[in-house]
Amino acid sequence: MTPEPLSTESVTAHMPPAGTLTPERLRAWAWHKQGLDGSLAGCTAEQVFARAGWARSVGGANPYLTLFARAGIRREQVDADVLSHRILELPTARGCTYVLGRDDFAWSLQLSLDAAEATFRVLGRLGVDRGEIALLEEQVLHTLAEAGAPLDPRQLKEELGDSVRNLGEEGKRKGATTTLPTALGILQSQGRIRRVPANGRLDQQRYAYEAWGLPPSPFDDDGARTELVRRYLGWTGGATFKQSQWFTGFTVAQSRAALAAVGAVEVPTAETAAGGAGMWMLPDDVGRLAAFEESAGEQIQLLAGTDSLVLLRRNAADLLDEADRDKKVMASLALQADLPDHPILDRGRIIGLWQYEPGRERIVPWLFHAPTPAVMRRIAEVEAWIREDLGDFRAFSLDSPATRQKRIDALAVSAGASPAGL
Repeated sequence: MTPEPLSTESVTAHMPPAGTLTPERLRAWAWHKQGLDGSLAGCTAEQVFARAGWARSVGGANPYLTLFARAGIRREQVDADVLSHRILELPTARGCTYVLGRDDFAWSLQLSLDAAEATFRVLGRLGVDRGEIALLEEQVLHTLAEAGAPLDPRQLKEELGDSVRNLGEEGKRKGATTTLPTALGILQSQGRIRRVPANGRLDQQRYAYEAWGLPPSPFDDDGARTELVRRYLGWTGGATFKQSQWFTGFTVAQSRAALAAVGAVEVPTAETAAGGAGMWMLPDDVGRLAAFEESAGEQIQLLAGTDSLVLLRRNAADLLDEADRDKKVMASLALQADLPDHPILDRGRIIGLWQYEPGRERIVPWLFHAPTPAVMRRIAEVEAWIREDLGDFRAFSLDSPATRQKRIDALAVSAGASPAGL
């Protein structure tokens, strides 16, 4: 069940005809809204995240490529922004971690509180009461204040001693070895502590913790949900009801209320007549989409598989051209919500996939069609950036050259077997 349309006469008058909102046009529109058309060149990291959306981290290199692709920001500047707290990696919607700008710290953390508290339910079934965790939280804060420097979980556990309860084999089976992670998660969602990257880099998952006195959120819970939906629709340029629910984790009632609060309008697309869902948009974007002019020239980008363009709506199949989707070799890819490799795109259309092979310091691409000079140039630029700034390009914390080799070999085989083989 989806919300009732909220269109007004003014918005309806500027609504583009459904038949004109083809997959090709909507891809180009999302590309523009994501700032991948060069419109974010020269912006700061905070400005990029405000316009294009928060960058999913999971210990991978996506936050770095998000900023490099849109604004040309190098890793040294990103790490400096983290150190100065202009951007940070924090838990937010659905309890997932993203890198975001400082204006969003408090209210985005507020969205993670339910997920943080939910972990206590597991502990409750293991005989831990809420008072024990509350006491541990205060002891963690005292220990960090006394230390005067960040402490990693092992150091904290040593300092806290018997205050951290080992939950034994049953706890291991339920994913809760000790009581410490739950206390740390709750404190972080409250803005009382924060994680510090062990070596200052975002593309790993080794952290220490330090005390943090973040001011409270300016919103109540309904206001925070409304703000997230407002941002989400602005980042994507529009999304279906189910897509918005997947990203936010809100209930149907919460989603309906937030869409109503931002005045969202359900816009029919060319797919709607065939039974597809309408696209919910911010009122101002309806007119902007009607007047939007697609670029005639190539705009090539290599992105991470977790880039906002792909992840916010999990609609990888929509980013494939119909002609490519119908090819036998692409059939399985078109059915996947998440890509097995990183995408190569032109104005929102996936034209290939890639992985980085650190042993040979090269990008291994598979292009669906013969490469143009612009494609080859961008591959070379991103390859040089990875080599100089990162040394490797990990998709997530446990990604490694060894675990990635099968995918690299598969891409090389696909490229060699296709007309676009390099």
